[in-house]
Amino acid sequence: MAKLETNINAQPEIEALFFALGEKQRRHIFFSLMDGEKTVKQLAEPLNITLTGLGQHIKILEAAKLVRTEKVGRERICSVNPEGLATMENFAKLHRNLWSSRFSALRKIVEAH
Repeated sequence: MAKLETNINAQPEIEALFFALGEKQRRHIFFSLMDGEKTVKQLAEPLNITLTGLGQHIKILEAAKLVRTEKVGRERICSVNPEGLATMENFAKLHRNLWSSRFSALRKIVEAH
């Protein structure tokens, strides 16, 4: 069975993902985009932050592959990046399987005694 530390260290994209979602405003941006694409201005208004401040958050979310942006005319449109969602899903599956096998082994030990 692989060590948990090895699995985490082997995936720098997971570190970027957790860093990106570890901040309240970035989580708000990400979950807001789950409802559909929005302009940078639409994202900034409910957070009461400047466009520059929002831009910094967007860069972090883009680096984690959670969000992508596209310039359309004078607007920058943001949307969820499916690649980041796939990374989250794979991480969850890996660790669900890891813990499931550990609990199964523990159950066998307990039942044997």
